[in-house]
Amino acid sequence: MNTTTWIELGVNIDHVATVRQARRTFEPDPVWAAIEAQLGGADGITVHLREDRRHIQDHDVERLQQVCNVKLNLEMAATDEMVAIACRIKPNLAMLVPEGRMEVTTEGGLDVASQRDRLRDVVAGLREAGMIVSAFIDPEPAQVEAAAQAGFGVCEVHTGPFAHAWHGQGRDSEAPAVVAQLSKVADAGRRIVDAGMRFNAGHALNYSNVKPIAALPGVRELHIGHAIVSRAIFVGMRQAVSEMKQLMLAARAA
Repeated sequence: MNTTTWIELGVNIDHVATVRQARRTFEPDPVWAAIEAQLGGADGITVHLREDRRHIQDHDVERLQQVCNVKLNLEMAATDEMVAIACRIKPNLAMLVPEGRMEVTTEGGLDVASQRDRLRDVVAGLREAGMIVSAFIDPEPAQVEAAAQAGFGVCEVHTGPFAHAWHGQGRDSEAPAVVAQLSKVADAGRRIVDAGMRFNAGHALNYSNVKPIAALPGVRELHIGHAIVSRAIFVGMRQAVSEMKQLMLAARAA
């Protein structure tokens, strides 16, 4: 395979479940959304099983594990409850993220450096159960180093600050604030690869800002949810996923 153009898309379907939970009913079904995403070219499906179960429910993860023909990525807090669920369901990838009850969505990366020893035990348990373990981190050298020391195999770099700069600067790719944030992500990616881990990225990526991130050297996979689900309302999930995947591949090829 030509690694110059190889990049994968993991589609986060949490907000399909958000719509369902607004009425506490059975539709729209996030599992159907996952199937449609696969037909549109998704390489993986991502869900975040939050402690407060605000969108994705336990039975969603169980059903997804049964029907997904692509890899399943379970975002989770590093709690005993979530570790036990992951070890029972065994997704392909377990991604440890910070979690706050009052936040609208995950804001900021996991502070691996301040809890490295505890996370080392969590990572070891998940790896023994057969999962690849990822850390969602801010693009900071100290967090990359701590993730490597804790035994993570993958780091997903938080692209939220880049996305916010992109929007705030009128989508000007040459604006100093945008260039600075993109450079931080790129530097973190180099450090991740040099440490022998896989470099993924995600958060607040959309159809406008995805190309600069997809073009970064070494990035293996992007996880994108809200933008895809939002476009799917108007064009359908298959087309929304296909459009995003084509943008990513075009950025790599260029």
